[in-house]
Amino acid sequence: MKVGIIILAVVVCIAALIGVQAVSVNNQLVEKREAVTAAWGNVDVALQRRADLIPNLVETVKGFAAQEKQVIDSVTAARAQLAGARTPQEKLAANQQIDTALGRLLVVVENYPQLKSNENFMRLQDELAGSENRIAVERRKYNETVQAYNTAIGRFPNNLLAGMLGFQRVDEYFKVAAGAQNAPQVKFER
Repeated sequence: MKVGIIILAVVVCIAALIGVQAVSVNNQLVEKREAVTAAWGNVDVALQRRADLIPNLVETVKGFAAQEKQVIDSVTAARAQLAGARTPQEKLAANQQIDTALGRLLVVVENYPQLKSNENFMRLQDELAGSENRIAVERRKYNETVQAYNTAIGRFPNNLLAGMLGFQRVDEYFKVAAGAQNAPQVKFER
């Protein structure tokens, strides 16, 4: 009888330790998953700030560069796509289009010296540059948070429990846009 009680006590202690470990892992992974969600929210806020500035920038450029309608339309279309994006993947794709369209718009601006001296344009361009910096910082933080979450899921013994508890890898990292390593070409008409 004593041996049976001792065995039962050992089994109960082991089960309790496993239960405590499972709760600890679950709490840790929930915290990291919520950090990923919060980091994405910060990226989303920065992207929205930029998207809100774009119509003012476009209208200012329109006043000076009416013949550059195609470039202006591409910026407007890219912003509309971002506004309609719902999932992180859709927002990432729309963000890539905005990056490309804004790059072309800024090259157009170089051809209009009177536009560059316009106070409204300069203020908007500064705001946009500030937004781009915020986006870069938030993207970096998001990628670091996703990496920490994915690492926590992959580590032993967390990896044994993560799948059973419903935790999945997040693979939506921000990556460098294709061609971003090439410096933009600015040419002045003579």
